Amino acid sequence: MKIGVLTSSRADYGIYLPLLLKLKADDFFQLEIIAFGTHLSKTHGHTLSVIKRDGFDKIHQIDSLESDDSQKGISISYANTILKFADFWQNNSFDLVCCLGDRFEMSAAVQASIPFGVKLAHIHGGETTLGAIDNVYRHQITLASQLHFVSTLDYKKKVEELTGTLENIYDVGALSLDNIPNFQPIEKMSFLEAFQIKNEDYALVTFHPETVAVDSNITYAKQMIAALAELTKMLNIVITMPNADTLGSVYRKQIYQLKKTHPGKIVLVENFGKVNYFSAMHYSKLLIGNTSSGIIEAASFHRYVINVGSRQKGRAKSKNVFDVSFNSKNIVDKTNAILKLPNYTSNNVYYKTATADTIIKIIKQYD
Repeated sequence: MKIGVLTSSRADYGIYLPLLLKLKADDFFQLEIIAFGTHLSKTHGHTLSVIKRDGFDKIHQIDSLESDDSQKGISISYANTILKFADFWQNNSFDLVCCLGDRFEMSAAVQASIPFGVKLAHIHGGETTLGAIDNVYRHQITLASQLHFVSTLDYKKKVEELTGTLENIYDVGALSLDNIPNFQPIEKMSFLEAFQIKNEDYALVTFHPETVAVDSNITYAKQMIAALAELTKMLNIVITMPNADTLGSVYRKQIYQLKKTHPGKIVLVENFGKVNYFSAMHYSKLLIGNTSSGIIEAASFHRYVINVGSRQKGRAKSKNVFDVSFNSKNIVDKTNAILKLPNYTSNNVYYKTATADTIIKIIKQYD
């Protein structure tokens, strides 16, 4: 079975990885990676090199992103991606193509595939993120797909509502958590030295723009920096950089300034890679920001999360997640409160066993 996997960023690649490794090892599949989006962007770490390092034999490369991350720039990137993928789908055929999540680049690649009748398997459909326009992109991808792998029962019901059918929709849990009970972090000192992180308590921080309230992002970015500057008095701050959303550069500018004013307390990482990121989570005191990894993965590492703003609003959350507004005082106060709590020991609502194996079994039956 010839199977393609669309990957547009470090984030979805890390989620895919357990599935990719099993597809690669299974002679039933002829696997081809279709890499585009920020994978080919130097600004975002040129993470195509990570895919190559992992040893995948066939990697298609499609470069379509504009450096401009204004509303107009994102629209042009969307259009460019559709144009590039029109040629790609014209010249390449697959028995099934996997797509994941809700990025605008992913949506564009999928939309271009519709006239060609490409069979799509969508992972992480049915979710809700009220502070991001990703809702629109995610649901577009769902409607274009024939096979659906969702992460909770509620999301399964949402996909049933969107598609108008009960068929080919499977609640398999979050793919990124596949085999998570057996995860072994990188040895602590080796990890810290690799990323020049001090052997001291730190918060792991990731902020992305809110793409619904676009005009508020400058204010939000300033509140973020004010909070992080205050938190340097009690913690070091390890920041993973924003992705290629509308006005992501606004956050980057503020983060670079924070690093300049607090050089001994701030560490910036463009791309950890999955194992390093999970290790960073494991050794952190808590997570702060508005990234989906705080919602989906942190509970499995027994870490509390301060979820800031509305970007992830509407997503199912485990009891380790605390919501606050984009207000520096609220962020600092909640951090102080969390640092006094006992370790988080409850469950992760996204975890199910053998997610990758379940997906592969279903794909084989679907074929």
